[in-house]
Amino acid sequence: MQWTYLGTVPYGQALALQHGLVAMRKRGESDDVLLLLQHPPVLTLGRRAQPSNIIASPEFLAKQGIEVFNVERGGDVTYHGPGQLVGYPILDLNHFKKDVSWYVSALAEVFVRLLADFGLSSQYRSDLPGVWIGEEKILAIGARIENWITYHGFAFNVSPDMQHWQLIVPCGIPNKGVTSLARALGREISVEAILPQVVQHFGDVFGVEMEKAGDLLASILAKA
Repeated sequence: MQWTYLGTVPYGQALALQHGLVAMRKRGESDDVLLLLQHPPVLTLGRRAQPSNIIASPEFLAKQGIEVFNVERGGDVTYHGPGQLVGYPILDLNHFKKDVSWYVSALAEVFVRLLADFGLSSQYRSDLPGVWIGEEKILAIGARIENWITYHGFAFNVSPDMQHWQLIVPCGIPNKGVTSLARALGREISVEAILPQVVQHFGDVFGVEMEKAGDLLASILAKA
């Protein structure tokens, strides 16, 4: 399975890239791939999201340069921004397990293992999909699956601006908190610093050998 880290990519561009890769995967023209990246500040709403869960006014968001996207993933409203590792696995689950619950829990397991590397205890909650440290969410999951091809994915808070979550009711859950790896550790840490562990745990959980992006994926990305 190929993987690549794209750095910071505008949300609209990354969404178009996902759509292109999903179409190719459906046609059997590409392999499974894990896209890892960061976004400039953006709010996204899933299929059943309540617009009222965006607390900030459209005028305030526009002034701050924060875009809003309605997308086809599951889940409610979420925030993406610098310091957050976003992952978009484009996988054909026919080669893994055709089970949505298994897929979501497998994504969570990657980060339960990662947090254990740092001595942090966490748990996946199927009732509130994501990974939690106590009553605070550190990993959000919102997937879309078409013909058993996955896209969208996960967002792991490494060291983002936590004040931006005050713009929304995170994931539509009003009585829970949000945290980050930096906050849990009590020290600064970068997205780039955890990439090797994320890639390793992803390969272990999904039972695949992870390879840095090859020529085909590189050419696709160059055209995106």
